[in-house]
Amino acid sequence: MEVATTASVWNDCLEIIRREVDEQNFATWFQPIVPLRTDGNVLTIQVPSQFFYEWLEENYVPVLKKAIQAVLGEQGRLEYSVVVDSGNKSNPPVMVNYPNGLAGRRNATADQQEEYSPFGFKSNSTQVINPRLNPNYTFETFIEGDCNRLARSAGMAVAKKPGITSFNPLMLYGGVGVGKTHLVQAVGNEIKKNFPDKVVLYIDQNDFTNQFLNALQNNKLQDFQNFYLKVDLLILDDVQFLAGREKTQEFFFNIFNNLHQSGKQIIMTSDCPPRDMKGFQERLLSRFKWGLTADLQEPDFETKLAIIHNKMQSDGIDIPTEVAEYLAYSVDTNLRDMEGVLNSLIFHATLLKKNIDLELAKDVLKNIVKEIQNDVSVDFIQKTVSDYFKVELDAIKGKVKKREIVIPRQVAMYFCKRYTQLTLSMIGENFGGRDHSTVIHALESVEDMMKADANFKSTVDELGKKLKTRIAS
Repeated sequence: MEVATTASVWNDCLEIIRREVDEQNFATWFQPIVPLRTDGNVLTIQVPSQFFYEWLEENYVPVLKKAIQAVLGEQGRLEYSVVVDSGNKSNPPVMVNYPNGLAGRRNATADQQEEYSPFGFKSNSTQVINPRLNPNYTFETFIEGDCNRLARSAGMAVAKKPGITSFNPLMLYGGVGVGKTHLVQAVGNEIKKNFPDKVVLYIDQNDFTNQFLNALQNNKLQDFQNFYLKVDLLILDDVQFLAGREKTQEFFFNIFNNLHQSGKQIIMTSDCPPRDMKGFQERLLSRFKWGLTADLQEPDFETKLAIIHNKMQSDGIDIPTEVAEYLAYSVDTNLRDMEGVLNSLIFHATLLKKNIDLELAKDVLKNIVKEIQNDVSVDFIQKTVSDYFKVELDAIKGKVKKREIVIPRQVAMYFCKRYTQLTLSMIGENFGGRDHSTVIHALESVEDMMKADANFKSTVDELGKKLKTRIAS
């Protein structure tokens, strides 16, 4: 028959199949199929992999049989041509023909099965697994603060007794750049140090998914699963990106169950807690909740200061307190950005052969750090805050310690640090000659009240909008 006729035969089959399976499975398992030829009552179709062929044979034989016999008659049969090498411009694709369904599986030789593995090892050989850990990510270099204390304590407990504590799995969540990857790799490094025979593997979701797809396309799913079952500690970073990947989730579910039942440790990171994850199988989400879920938050001022000093000291550099304070309040995005800023500062100091001081920091960071224009002064901030709270301007600047004055004063200090280039000491001078420790206390008080009181946070946000309007104009 002609190709067009073969295509029409398969299209007729698809119309029948479409009525028997749901839309998602139809798109996944039938739309990729290419009709190759018809010979009498035999239709040959091309499928993209060995696994694809086996999945059809194991799950859709009744549907396929119904469609083929409806279109080609009671004697209608289906044969497969399975792509085992997609080829390139110079070399045509390599395909294996599997007549009459399952019988063809025996055609693949042991050498073909053994030759390829997406993980760089042969399935029956001894494998040394690279843990993929950054040696600089340790507990010693991870700065503890209120923002991460629970997560760090849980990580330490797991590092001492991997797979034995009730923290299995350990799920750490938080925003970008709060230290999740650092902490989970610190656990891995600690376990490798204390238990050198333990097999540790850190992998992010993207690599895990790519490995799975590679194994799927090359009929190596058993190798894929066996590889992960060798691991004593599995660290999967950014698990939230598995959302919507049904088949990948299915295999991760199997790996998770096998590891957990074998007393192996599982650690995962995410940008949100399991209860907020969308696009996941319920059975998988329920397992995420089996152990401990702990969050990492944006670091507070003191933790940022400690991180800055620790980073600079590790590079053999002394950083003045006023510069560290300026950076701690000016870089208000995440720790990853802070590290980039510090590296930039070190580079410029070395290049210009200058000591790191406040002037150099401001000059280097003027295109990185959000700063208010010069026409927005401390006076303007103080007046805006006093008008909003309906208190006397002189009271905010003075020594009055009544609560109705103290809170507006602290809010004004907060915005001065956020929207001016003044040091903490200089801000204190504008509020009755207070020292920098008083300003620090004010800033922390505002941040704490914003976390605890939604109405107060709304007030501060509204004031911030008023100041931003002035910046924009």
